[in-house]
Amino acid sequence: MSNTNTPHTIVIKVGGGEGIDPTNLTSEIAELTRSGIRVVLVHGGSHETNVLAEALGHPAQTITSPSGRESRRTDRQTLEIFEMVYCGKVNKAVVESLRAAGVDAVGLSGIDAGIWTGSRKSAIRAVDEEGRTIIIRDDLSGRVESVDADFLETIMSLGRVPVLTPPAITPDGIAINVDADRAAAATAAALNADELLLLSNVPGLLRDHTDPGSLIESVTQDGLEEAREAAKGRMQNKVHAAEEALSGGVDRVIIGSAGGEHPIASARAGRGTTFTHSTNTPSPQQVNA
Repeated sequence: MSNTNTPHTIVIKVGGGEGIDPTNLTSEIAELTRSGIRVVLVHGGSHETNVLAEALGHPAQTITSPSGRESRRTDRQTLEIFEMVYCGKVNKAVVESLRAAGVDAVGLSGIDAGIWTGSRKSAIRAVDEEGRTIIIRDDLSGRVESVDADFLETIMSLGRVPVLTPPAITPDGIAINVDADRAAAATAAALNADELLLLSNVPGLLRDHTDPGSLIESVTQDGLEEAREAAKGRMQNKVHAAEEALSGGVDRVIIGSAGGEHPIASARAGRGTTFTHSTNTPSPQQVNA
């Protein structure tokens, strides 16, 4: 469980899908920091990357694993476009918005100071359009394996709010595309965070991904298998992220919507899918009462 000697810490990951505006969280993050809660914001930028890639004549490609999980095909040119959007346009727009609201935000990628370090996948199994399994060996993607928590703690001890985004970096200095949900989970675990919020353009985990009314409101570690079976497409990464965060000691993970007037407050109030260790895990409101 989280360290009771440190201030309440929340890691928030806001997605980069179409229709999501990460600056929609600005006022709530400002309120949280004024109340003494430490916040780390992780963001994506997938939609804007797709738009720029199309404009530059190098349209986005998707890899589908044999299990049905989708990810971005990341060759060198795609990685460069990815960095332009994630590390440049989106990251600086978020930092600008936060600073205008009085939040001392610092924008960093996982490359900077080796905040997120991981290994590149030497080979990726994928399914082609004809349903055949193929092996891809030149992809620049991987997974976060270590987080420099000491560096992030130093930043936060100075009253700053880290705003983090992929890529990550390998030990030998190669930038790699990593899943931002799972990077946020690794960050939350490394910081002994109390909560991880995964906010995107979906209301949470659905039993039937075509039916918005089939929301699964709560999942304990005993029910993770059911959650994995229900997850489809990109939601699979979010469920894996929730599982990894819980395993790393995070008290509570919420998958919820980034839309509306108060997305952070709504998620913390339980609107979405809440993952906990057990049904007896206290809510943040109970912890801070």
